[in-house]
Amino acid sequence: MSRQKTTPQTLTPIRSNAGVRAAYQKWLDAEIEEMHRSILYWVKAEYRKTGIAQDATPAAMMVEAMRRLARRWRDHFDDVAAEMAKRFADRVLRNSDAALQASLAQKDIPTVRFTMSEPMRNAMQAVTAGNVNLIKSIAEQHLTQVETLVMQSVERGRDVGTLQMKLVEQFGVTRRRAATIARDQNNKATAIMQTARQQALGITEGIWKHSHAGKTPRPSHLKANNQRFNLKQGLYLDGEWVLPGEAINCRCTWAPILPWIDD
Repeated sequence: MSRQKTTPQTLTPIRSNAGVRAAYQKWLDAEIEEMHRSILYWVKAEYRKTGIAQDATPAAMMVEAMRRLARRWRDHFDDVAAEMAKRFADRVLRNSDAALQASLAQKDIPTVRFTMSEPMRNAMQAVTAGNVNLIKSIAEQHLTQVETLVMQSVERGRDVGTLQMKLVEQFGVTRRRAATIARDQNNKATAIMQTARQQALGITEGIWKHSHAGKTPRPSHLKANNQRFNLKQGLYLDGEWVLPGEAINCRCTWAPILPWIDD
């Protein structure tokens, strides 16, 4: 008589840490706000100095000065991106490792000494490099839009108050993008690092857990809830292989299946 297969034994899902996301967003906000204040200060000063609405030559000088200011801020974000991305990756690793240790303890599994294996090192490097590029892109996109707004203002002879209002609106757009990046990257980095960490422990499979958090959940991710998958591959959803938390704005996670406990 064959033994009936029971529900696999799993660990508690490891979720991204809200404190890490908040800290990352705070770091990004501080840099964005400093850049925004610098631009506003410069715009007011240049409008007073050039008399933009009366003379085309000062107007051209203003555009060139804006480009020089933009170059300085691009250089600044290039300088801070690597350190900020590394701090973020370190915090994700530290907090997700602590959560994994707690999850193992719930199953009375002895404390595991985590090491920086080659797969783990690759995961850290991937997370860090991806965030360096995203941090740089925040400044790049913001400054490109600001340069456009300044040039439009010069061409149309707008007053400084109108331009300032437009710059404040763009500041809001950039902050919202930074908040999305902080949330999305926190989920993604946790998924990448936990995949490497759990596989090092011999955990090869998980059970997809939908977050049920978003207002408009992806139908494919909702359908994936409670499906079993391989950690090396993920599930094939919407035309690609993905892990929970890997797709943009995905808050799903997984319950790691313990292979050393018989089904």
